[in-house]
Amino acid sequence: MEKRYSFVTGAAGFIGAHVVNELIADGKDVIALDDLSGGFRDNVHEDATFIEGSVTDFELLEKLFNEYQIDYVYHLAAYAAEGLSHFIKRFNYNNNLIGSVNLINEAIKHKVKCFVFTSSIAVYGAGQNPLREDMIPIPEDPYGIAKLAVEQELRVSHEMFGLNYVIFRPHNVYGEYQNIGDRYRNVVGIFMNQLLQGKELSVFGDGMQTRAFSYISDVAPHIAKSVDIPEAYNEVFNIGADKDYTVKELAETVMKVMGMEGKLRFLPPRNEVLHAYSDHSKAARVFGQGSNISLEEGITRMKNWVMKAGSRKTGRFGNIEITEKLPSFWLED
Repeated sequence: MEKRYSFVTGAAGFIGAHVVNELIADGKDVIALDDLSGGFRDNVHEDATFIEGSVTDFELLEKLFNEYQIDYVYHLAAYAAEGLSHFIKRFNYNNNLIGSVNLINEAIKHKVKCFVFTSSIAVYGAGQNPLREDMIPIPEDPYGIAKLAVEQELRVSHEMFGLNYVIFRPHNVYGEYQNIGDRYRNVVGIFMNQLLQGKELSVFGDGMQTRAFSYISDVAPHIAKSVDIPEAYNEVFNIGADKDYTVKELAETVMKVMGMEGKLRFLPPRNEVLHAYSDHSKAARVFGQGSNISLEEGITRMKNWVMKAGSRKTGRFGNIEITEKLPSFWLED
């Protein structure tokens, strides 16, 4: 019998690597695609078939879908930097929208059974909290716009071609395998890396923005098993932790867990939603309750991995398209 595969994009990245692990633990054969622009080869499970490449390479995708029998697609590849997306519009839409459309095309042509997509609560914009799936999305940045466009593309692809999908809107996820050297996203990793390097912790605005920081075990298992739950098909789910914290509280928790004193460096506020947390009752009905790992416990688990992996050099994004109003902090060495 010919092997049937689950195809995971962004598989060397943070959430993608965890989803690959979940699938392999469940006995699935996995093709792991990543261009290694933000992920690391060592993150990918040794039993996965790893292919270095990008979803923007539609010819590569055509080749892979012709070569392998792919039943399920888990699309996690994205450049997920909401604040930076204002300044890299072309890059954002090419990677996060056009790349997704390339993948949807192949899924339709090859009769994929289900397409699982990780969207974002960035699609909501500055809505009434808690954010619910039945709200009308009004994204406030190009990243959220791209994610919403892919959601809509999946909807019309289901209506036109019968492509089944499951859409997840995770938020502020942290944990092992996160790229702590990325200065533009993943604030938990940024704080840890700055502490390890003896630097001040960079906080935009007054630090009173609130987010429900979500440990990876509250997210990855649901994504992986969603294709086996018929009630999840052609639905959208918020997914993540329930309790919200301020960024200042997060910084204090990271310092406590790391056992390191640090000073907060307050930077000019950036254009962002100040308060965002989600209602997860729909996901709980379909997938069951998550593990709800506390912030301190989750950061402790991540810290143990970070201390082994060590700090990472913080690089700059190489292709800023618009420099007007770009936070000067992002230009520092």
